[in-house]
Amino acid sequence: MASVHESLYFNPMLSNGVVHANVFGVRDWVTPHKMALLVLLSELGRAGAQLGLLERRRLNRLLLPLLQGPDMALSRLRAAIEECCPQLASSVHIRLKLMVEGELKDMEQFFDDLSDSFTGTEPEVHKTSVVGLFLRHMILAYNKLSFSQVYKLYTALQQYFQRDEKKSGADESDMELTNPEELDGKMEKEELDGPLRAFLTREEEISCSGPLSQKQAEYFLSQQASLLKNDETKALTPASLQKELNNLLKFNPDIAEAHYLSYLNSLRVKDVFSSTHSLLHYFDRLILTGAESKSNGDEGYGRSLRYAALNLAALHCRFGHYQQAELALQEAIRIAQESNDHVCLQHCLSWLYILEQKIFDSCVLLEHSVNKSLHFGLPYLASLGIQSLVQQRAFAGKAANKLMDALKDSDLLHWKHSLSELIDISTAQKTAIWRLYGRSTMALQQAQTLLSMNSLEAVNVGVQQNNTESFAVVLCHLAELHAEQGYFAAAAEILKHLKERFPPNSQHAQLWMLFDQKIQFERAMNDGRYHVADSLVAGITALNSIEGVYRKAIVLKAQNQMSEAHKLLQKLLIHCQKTKNTEMVIRVLLSIAELYWRSSCHTIALPVLLQALALAREYSLQYLASETVLNLAFSQLILGIPEQALNILHMAIEPILAHGAVLDKGCAMFLVAKCQVASAASYSPQKKTEALESAILNLNEAKTYFAKVDCKEQLRDVLYFQARLFHTLGKTQERNKCAMLFRQLHQELPAHGVPLINSFK
Repeated sequence: MASVHESLYFNPMLSNGVVHANVFGVRDWVTPHKMALLVLLSELGRAGAQLGLLERRRLNRLLLPLLQGPDMALSRLRAAIEECCPQLASSVHIRLKLMVEGELKDMEQFFDDLSDSFTGTEPEVHKTSVVGLFLRHMILAYNKLSFSQVYKLYTALQQYFQRDEKKSGADESDMELTNPEELDGKMEKEELDGPLRAFLTREEEISCSGPLSQKQAEYFLSQQASLLKNDETKALTPASLQKELNNLLKFNPDIAEAHYLSYLNSLRVKDVFSSTHSLLHYFDRLILTGAESKSNGDEGYGRSLRYAALNLAALHCRFGHYQQAELALQEAIRIAQESNDHVCLQHCLSWLYILEQKIFDSCVLLEHSVNKSLHFGLPYLASLGIQSLVQQRAFAGKAANKLMDALKDSDLLHWKHSLSELIDISTAQKTAIWRLYGRSTMALQQAQTLLSMNSLEAVNVGVQQNNTESFAVVLCHLAELHAEQGYFAAAAEILKHLKERFPPNSQHAQLWMLFDQKIQFERAMNDGRYHVADSLVAGITALNSIEGVYRKAIVLKAQNQMSEAHKLLQKLLIHCQKTKNTEMVIRVLLSIAELYWRSSCHTIALPVLLQALALAREYSLQYLASETVLNLAFSQLILGIPEQALNILHMAIEPILAHGAVLDKGCAMFLVAKCQVASAASYSPQKKTEALESAILNLNEAKTYFAKVDCKEQLRDVLYFQARLFHTLGKTQERNKCAMLFRQLHQELPAHGVPLINSFK
């Protein structure tokens, strides 16, 4: 199959260059790197009380990854030891040098002395400790070597040490030939490129490690699987990981878990063929090696088959192949029913709901799945069912208090069974629900709760469970909330953090990409740079087609291309009504109503707005309902009944000011001022003056809001309105100041070609 690099590694499980698993029943073998580790442990025992408490603590933390990890170059091992204890690193180097420059009997004597570590009333090492088990495995593996194999191991150790000596000599000669200025520049560059250099070194270390023992392979697979789940950025890149897995399978073809990790790695890059191939190989290896039969008796073979079909169905569903997923799911259900496997049937029922949801909305399957999962003691599956049920009912317009009660019940399950991942999902779900209902303050509170929780829980050494989808969703909402309030610098910092945590090639990167594009779009629209906003539409459409079409219509509307915008909005409305995307339906209806205003068809806009208001109230979308009421008030203002418009404004303005975006707050205050001015026409002179002064105050507040989001078009309109009011009140100085500011903005921005009164936002 493959030849072994005997100059560096000797594997007693190899015969004529072919891998034979467990020929001697030994799961580990001696390599030059492990010889260096044995010398380190020996010198550590000799040092004893000479080491300080801090140095010993650092060395103990270093030992576990060294014992479990793959082999590395001696220079890297020495550097790692020097960081903890330079004196011990020097002792290890001297001991290895004496052994290498001596004779073969020195290595024999070294292994004989290792056994003394377990003798005596108070031995240096306990037999059952991590270090003790490693020493016993190495002694056992060494004792099973023939004389020729011992000689090859000694030769490999000499080459291992000499290679490090040559590298150290080359580095010293380079240092001597380099002048101080170049050396300083080189050191600065190394400091700047530290993370990149560390990453390259890590890949070089693995790729040069040769065949891994079974324990090293298991450690590598578990470590990478954990990183893919919790912190994908710290895992190897997809190409590097696949290369290492291919190398691992070359020397250890019977490790089924390597095929499953290859399946997960292929999912990262959305490779359908490779992921399917690896998944099928994983279950084939389980059956061939008999791993399932050993742990599950005669049921092992059938268990592998039904879970293989179930995983295949999940894979097809993930890639949108719903017909193939349904066929695989039917096969899994059939085998599970024959074997009377209720656990597998419950998983099948959950996936059946997901497939049925693509065709029609039904809560029957989901409710049945939750009840059965609780009956069979499957809290994880039951909680996921409750989360899905809450999400479906949120889109169906159920009251927020009932949904939060349901999530509270699921949280009890999470805390009872310590399901930390589902706690994160539940908190992210609450954030999204409050955002859907327009309660930005509550959404912000839930987002901060999740961030605080994740910052306290470490999943592994150096790994925080904050690179999951829940964390990405919450951070995206947080960035959008900051952008809506005009804190663009803070939003940019959050997005920068997201880009570091979820690089573009990671599986959750599309979330922040979409929010980043949307925030840039809103800023460009506020600033009147419609050509920039139009260029961003393509990126939004690639990530979310519905959002992209809606934003394209908004750009066309801003550019006064009314007929094209109307056609696009009508098509989008029909599509959203079919897919039951109620939130987008309401937004489209509001945009259509604005088109009617701009076309002077004010009476046609009223039924459209009433339809949007009915939908918003039916589905408990309070913020959209308030926005619709503002649009209705604007319609009444246009139709000449400003008093009625002022009355209904009081119904809607409170939620807007409490939870709305800064732009919406400014539009609401601007509308109030317009209604006050229009109503003041029939007032007495004194009362009219008071009304106009009150309108100026509201315009000042609106101006503050618009300035916060750099909305120049709205600022220009407010300044024009203020100048007219100051002129009416005879305040010449204030009028001239507003007129000057208006002229500056008017020269900077193109005229929109629409009368001022015909625009609400």
